[in-house]
Amino acid sequence: MRCGVSRKRLQRTDGGGPPTVRTVAAMAGVSIASASRVLNGHGASVETERRVREAAASVGYVPNAVARSLQAQRTDMLALAVEDIGNPVYVAMMRAIEEVAAGAGYRLQVHATGADVAGEVELLDGLARRYVDGLVISPIRITDAHLAALARVPTPVVVVGSLPDDMPTTKPIDNVRADSHTGVGLAIDHLVAGGRRRIGFVNGPLDTVPGAARQAGYLDALDAAGLPFDPELVEPADFHYAAGRAATRRLLDRAEPDAILCANDLIAVGALHALLAAGKRVGEEVALVGMDDTDLAEMSFPQLSSVSLGSAERGRLAAELLLARLAEPGRPAQRVTVAPTLVVRASSDTAAKQENP
Repeated sequence: MRCGVSRKRLQRTDGGGPPTVRTVAAMAGVSIASASRVLNGHGASVETERRVREAAASVGYVPNAVARSLQAQRTDMLALAVEDIGNPVYVAMMRAIEEVAAGAGYRLQVHATGADVAGEVELLDGLARRYVDGLVISPIRITDAHLAALARVPTPVVVVGSLPDDMPTTKPIDNVRADSHTGVGLAIDHLVAGGRRRIGFVNGPLDTVPGAARQAGYLDALDAAGLPFDPELVEPADFHYAAGRAATRRLLDRAEPDAILCANDLIAVGALHALLAAGKRVGEEVALVGMDDTDLAEMSFPQLSSVSLGSAERGRLAAELLLARLAEPGRPAQRVTVAPTLVVRASSDTAAKQENP
């Protein structure tokens, strides 16, 4: 997808140098992206434009003619790399990034990596050719090869997903995270409050960041609720519809859960169809909860309860962090976590099963 028109680089400052766009943004009380749009003539609301213009005059902001002369070295393009561009999570993320990029005069390229580690590392190394000005990448696996590539890449990169806390700090890498662990806890608490005691779990691969985080959240939430862990109630899958449906069939063949938590909505829709095919009354006999709260949750029948991990919000934050990094390359690395919320719908009707433990 492509959007927007060209955008000129604004000056930056080091230490006590002349005022920068960040200075103007802080004085005006707006985001760096908003200040950048106004100062480059890309437009904004009347009030925002007034505040930015007044702030620029107040601090004596003057565009850097030398920086502007380097315009030809810019592509005015950003890139997004995700596992699967058909996944509704990434669609929501892409739309949010595209909106922020367009507002700052950038176009957006989108890459589907298929979760191939070698391909993702090659993509990071390819940034040395400067075919884009910055990249947002959301790998479901973070390997040593990823970390090494991030350390040597010359172009600003924002990672959507959890980076190691002890990651080398040779260069600032901004990071936007979901809180899957807490999100799973919200779902389990909801199911337990509805009287569910045999809560199955259909997860993605454990060697992925989301799979590992959601498995840990499931185990911790069961423990907190005083429920025993039963391995017969856990079935691994992949983060896709067909895998979720097949995994749920396997689970039902050997166990009788009164609820199933799925690691994403694609798995949950597969689980829903497996439950219906098995003659289960979803929401009554078996409660069902997904994760990500994508459009699929509302489009299903019955509608799916789901844990929102803020896909659009993560995309928006990632794009804003990338623009801020472009405006001020030396700023400290930022790590932002988006809090989860649970959206309850018919698939986990809490009134359907009120049993004592």
